[in-house]
Amino acid sequence: MGSPWKAIADDSRRQMLMMLKDGEKTPSEIATHFHFTLPALSTHLKVLRDAGLVSEHKQGQNRFYSVNKDAMSEMMQFFDLFWDDRLRSLKEYVENKESKRK
Repeated sequence: MGSPWKAIADDSRRQMLMMLKDGEKTPSEIATHFHFTLPALSTHLKVLRDAGLVSEHKQGQNRFYSVNKDAMSEMMQFFDLFWDDRLRSLKEYVENKESKRK
């Protein structure tokens, strides 16, 4: 399994994830937003899939990709560690400002 952190290091792959957050898409649908070939797109999707960030299922001749929300939520938990500190600091700042006003 590849590293999700390395997978999102590429801007194109981050854009693909943003596109997939609204629902599943075929590679052809994704390709309309990029200027590279379908084989290059397939390579990017493979990196995302190997990192566990996207899921793939086949229906007839088509492959559909969607965001693996479980894997994404694990990454969000990491970022929440930083956000919680910022929110706590903001809360303390606002409370201190309010107490000084009174």
